[in-house]
Amino acid sequence: MYRTLLVDDERIILDGISSMIDWSRCRTELIGTAQNGIAAYERIVADSPDIVITDIRMPGLDGLELVAKTHASHPHIRFIVLSGFSEFEYANRAMQYGVKHYLLKPTNEHKIAAALEEIVAELDAAQDQRNFIANMKQRYRKIVPHVKEQLLKEFVTNKTYGIQDLNYYRELFGYDIERPVQLLLFQIEGAAEFEFLFAVKNIAEDILDATVLSTTVSNHALILIEEPTSEEALQEQLNRIRQTFLQYYKLDITIAVSSLGEMVRARALYQETLQCLNYRFYLGEGGIITATDILPPASQPMGAMGDYEFDEERILLPIRSGHLQEAEEVLAELFDPLRSAQLDIGMVRTYAIQQFIALIRLDDPQRLNENYKKLPLLLETNTLQAMQDFLLATVREITKRYYEQNVVKHTSIVRKVIDIINEQLGNPDLSLNFVAGEMLYMNADYLGKLFKKETGEKFSNFVMKSRMKLAAQLISEQSDIKIFELAERLGFGDNPQYFSQVFKKQFGCTPSEYMKGSENSGF
Repeated sequence: MYRTLLVDDERIILDGISSMIDWSRCRTELIGTAQNGIAAYERIVADSPDIVITDIRMPGLDGLELVAKTHASHPHIRFIVLSGFSEFEYANRAMQYGVKHYLLKPTNEHKIAAALEEIVAELDAAQDQRNFIANMKQRYRKIVPHVKEQLLKEFVTNKTYGIQDLNYYRELFGYDIERPVQLLLFQIEGAAEFEFLFAVKNIAEDILDATVLSTTVSNHALILIEEPTSEEALQEQLNRIRQTFLQYYKLDITIAVSSLGEMVRARALYQETLQCLNYRFYLGEGGIITATDILPPASQPMGAMGDYEFDEERILLPIRSGHLQEAEEVLAELFDPLRSAQLDIGMVRTYAIQQFIALIRLDDPQRLNENYKKLPLLLETNTLQAMQDFLLATVREITKRYYEQNVVKHTSIVRKVIDIINEQLGNPDLSLNFVAGEMLYMNADYLGKLFKKETGEKFSNFVMKSRMKLAAQLISEQSDIKIFELAERLGFGDNPQYFSQVFKKQFGCTPSEYMKGSENSGF
């Protein structure tokens, strides 16, 4: 219902219009009347109506002056102007204030009702537009983080992105990056699950001072930061990231740090970090590797492969996921360019050894020595196809074991979530986002789906049932416990009424009735 104020200096007209209009049928509500412009404006300031019906000729402050003054302070208010025939040209001056509805005196209820209905339709359309814009803004805010992640991924992997694209996204997202930037690439060492990448990324974003963008690329977490205040400060923060992740997930991280450069050089900086990670084969897993730690690229001979890079880590994710067909396809994609280029057999053998070492590090550590004993067999192969067949057999063996493990691999995470729920039942902030973001550093959507898959219950339902189960237990053990005490102890804060509603929905009776039943049962 839109609120309407009626203004006219003649009482008989006020009374007549007030009584003859079916306000509710017009989806309006008459909130009051005024007999001059001064009183009308005071009422406008006090009640802020949606519609004002006003005469032109009034003492003190006439209708046109009322329109002008209201437009300055309450521009959203719509006017219907009543004027005599001789005043019509005078009333048209109100058009500069957006007034579109004029009625010549004498008028009747049908004309006034029609004008009201037109304004109501306009107000509805304006509200729909505001709702649409608000909805678009809300949806935009939701997708912006994902767009930013994709933006960084595109800039480091797509050769076609240049300075014009960068300037466009700078303006779109309001980036004002004056200093050079660095890329940080995080590699989890050991048999890590894919969702651990989100934990690494979240931990790093919390600890780093100048994070601009972050994403995941393949099985790496990637973060772009502005130039740090000092190398020492950055090293200290990176070590904290490693220690925090090790504390929660018992796995180490290798962190590759690019040199400083302009944002438009993000792809070149990303290639630097990949080279740093590849060099960890010589320096050992874990630790921090910077661009200055690796050998100069000029010391390596240039081949016919152009920009091709043998990325031995591409195949690790499908293997961990137990997807044999995808792993076989990736292996073929890695070897096909080598076959076409007809590189020196020594270089091809080096690539094959890199791939074999990456594969066996995925396997059970107890098999490490056994797998290393197979290395001479790879070195004895004399053709590219023989090398590929050897690696294919290794891929199939390891992928099969991961596939068998994947059936129960998430059980420990869900058990950890249930333990947290039991410990935090009295915490009013207990939620899926709280557990995922604050306790486990995981993606909340992924954790929720995993929890539902393992338990058959949504996280929120599981929490509520656990709270009600504990409530029933406390009532049975303490027959004199107060309802508000139960509400506080079970995470409902100072809202015992809501606690009682949930309890009744669960058990079919209120807590008080349950207490009486427990007493009558002798508990």
